[in-house]
Amino acid sequence: MSKERTRNGQPRQSEGVRAFKRGLDVLQEVNRSGGIRAGDVARALDLPRPTVYRLLETLEELGYVARSASDDRFRVTRRALSLGDGYDPGVVICQAAAPYLAELSKTLVWPVDLSTYENAAMVVQETTHSRSPLSIDRGMIGKRLPMLRTSAGRAYLAACAPRERDLIVSHLRRIDEADDRPFLDECRFTRMIAETAKRGYAVRSEGEFNPKTASIAVPIVRGDIVFGCISIIWIRSALSLDEAIARFVAPLREAAAAIPVEF
Repeated sequence: MSKERTRNGQPRQSEGVRAFKRGLDVLQEVNRSGGIRAGDVARALDLPRPTVYRLLETLEELGYVARSASDDRFRVTRRALSLGDGYDPGVVICQAAAPYLAELSKTLVWPVDLSTYENAAMVVQETTHSRSPLSIDRGMIGKRLPMLRTSAGRAYLAACAPRERDLIVSHLRRIDEADDRPFLDECRFTRMIAETAKRGYAVRSEGEFNPKTASIAVPIVRGDIVFGCISIIWIRSALSLDEAIARFVAPLREAAAAIPVEF
């Protein structure tokens, strides 16, 4: 039986082949974006939204993508990453931490972020800002947070190995951002790291980075590896630091200890 052909003589694609190609296109777009909503996939690929939703649901059922528990974005899973040579620890920790962040958001109400270290900054991989009624920020996914002026950065620096910390600080000195200079004073930096390590959590409470908010962060540590940090952010005028510590530190520590990570 001869195959049906188009006007230019090429074989016409069957519905099955066309659907398969669309599925691969959708998977590629999710992988390329690092995290994307279904509507944005539809616009990027110029496909009908119902088609994209259907393909994403199929990919999710097969285990190749996962929907974020906080902002309805789809990300590729470890199973999808195993198809190639790449391995993105940010994606892995994001998947593992998302349900714990969602639960923290329900109980603590204030927005919670998960961030990982990347090239002299902490990058927000997962967040509950979009779901928290108390958030004053939106669009936090992918945002780069300074190491010295945020609780996430301070928590990471205090928890990582001394050699890694020295390399990061050397990088920050080369970058030489004006706002970082006061915190790079050797005495001040040493004291900040020592205090943070002793507490087991970091604070940002003096209006640095964002004058309207304060934050607390705890590291996610297994052995001598720091996988990332969980931070909670609140409006400074709404809670004192002592009140925030009493309410937030224990749940943050419990979540950081419970997140299933591999190393």
